[in-house]
Amino acid sequence: MPRRAESRVRRRATSARRVPRGAASSMSVMTADRALDEAIAAVEQQFSHMFNRARVAWKQAAEQIHPDLQPAGYKILSLIVRHGTTNAHVLAEQLEMDKSVISRQVRTLEEFGLVESRPDAKDGRLRVLAPTATAIERVQAVRVQNQNRFRTALEGRSAEELLAFAELLGELAEA
Repeated sequence: MPRRAESRVRRRATSARRVPRGAASSMSVMTADRALDEAIAAVEQQFSHMFNRARVAWKQAAEQIHPDLQPAGYKILSLIVRHGTTNAHVLAEQLEMDKSVISRQVRTLEEFGLVESRPDAKDGRLRVLAPTATAIERVQAVRVQNQNRFRTALEGRSAEELLAFAELLGELAEA
């Protein structure tokens, strides 16, 4: 990428992170505590920015696993790798996705040689999904890259601060 274009991209990314004082509140619900309103609006804006970046990261991660893998397939595969073995019902619940989406993506993952499926020994109607060695290796490589990116961004923080941040993210995820 030419230097000027790279600089423009960097400026755009940086400006998306900054929230001008008062700008956030222009689109937010106003209560008696203006400072709190602005802070909440700033958090909401940063989440929007973070979700956009996450979509790009999932797309790139999916491409690293297999050039034709969709981001939804990457999310499903990474969860299968994390669980070791699981089934479509558990995936649908945890990812809050329709079972038909899970089924299509699992079929694709099987075609790509990333997931194996076998009948459940306890309930023959269910299929147990397990990652292949290739899937485990590729997902681990993506996770290492993600963790390195987070480490670089957060390296000035203490373990206590990061644990508090993780707890706050968990609370927001449940909101």
